[in-house]
Amino acid sequence: MEGVLDDAAMPRSFTMKATTRMVQTDRLNTFVREAGDPTAPVLVLVHGNVSSSVFFDALISELSDRYRVIAPDYRGYGGSERRTIDATRGMADFSDDLVALLDALEITGPVDLLGWSAGGNIVLQLAIDHPGRVRRLVLEACGSPYGFGGTHGTDGTPNAEDFAGSGGGTANPDFCQRLAAGDRGEEPASPLTTLRSFYVRPGFTFDPEVEQRYLDGMLATSVGDDVYPGDSTPSDNWPGPAPGTTGMNNALSPKYLDQSAFADLDPAPPVLWIRGADDQIVSDTSMFDLAQLGALGAVPGYPGEEVAPPQPMVSQLRSVLEGAGEVTELVYEDCGHSPHLEHPVRFVQDVHGFLE
Repeated sequence: MEGVLDDAAMPRSFTMKATTRMVQTDRLNTFVREAGDPTAPVLVLVHGNVSSSVFFDALISELSDRYRVIAPDYRGYGGSERRTIDATRGMADFSDDLVALLDALEITGPVDLLGWSAGGNIVLQLAIDHPGRVRRLVLEACGSPYGFGGTHGTDGTPNAEDFAGSGGGTANPDFCQRLAAGDRGEEPASPLTTLRSFYVRPGFTFDPEVEQRYLDGMLATSVGDDVYPGDSTPSDNWPGPAPGTTGMNNALSPKYLDQSAFADLDPAPPVLWIRGADDQIVSDTSMFDLAQLGALGAVPGYPGEEVAPPQPMVSQLRSVLEGAGEVTELVYEDCGHSPHLEHPVRFVQDVHGFLE
């Protein structure tokens, strides 16, 4: 890393402070990382898609001196029980799982939540459905409130009536096969290559031992129609697949996910939104949006931007947050999809400053 103070200060390895356990809730067995004084203010960390709470190990170590930090794994991810994701509820299966976990831990008051990537959509949903449980939100590289793929405009207008271009059928089948097989290689569609090329900006390097732990977290994802990526429905509209009804990528489809109601909360919780300037996953030109890839000639048969314009994910989120009250947006230069990994010192400072 070059020219940035917190990159130079970034630890190449770290001492893990978290303890782990399985917590039985009234919805599922949830694997949880925990650290900090049990009487301290509660901060819940919610990981992203194709990952687990292991990606928060270093962050937990840094935050647990001031907070009781709780970092669970989703259903079907990491060490948690495999349960079918009802995509027709959008992010509500996940947010209800979080509330059930807080209830099992006897945490009844409002808490602070930090959601990374799809985890950001989960904490937004929790705030919409259970506003009394939320004090403040940190959104890290958060997805669009109108889901992933298949929409245009800042209001999330669908490109096709059946929401083609979103859902379980949009995932790279080679990547899914390698994920299911536990592939630890370095082929273009391998999980490790995806971690290095897209979870962080290209050229960022991990400590080898830490990188393998993160890869373990990715490979612990349950692959199938029930969890990741989900099922799909054939469509006559480009690029072919439309959303199914189960699994993560369908839960992220705009057919089922519309979080514009966050702006209607009165009051909406204060929000700190942190994102990387070089994010290739959540972006107005996302390399995971089939419309963007079609415009670049990477997906055949592209009908043109009049029919299938790329999704302006960042602009859509900004449009909703601007109507929500107290929002601070921080953009990290030389940073991809994981500010807490790429600029850890600055990230911790910014989170501390916001929460306190």
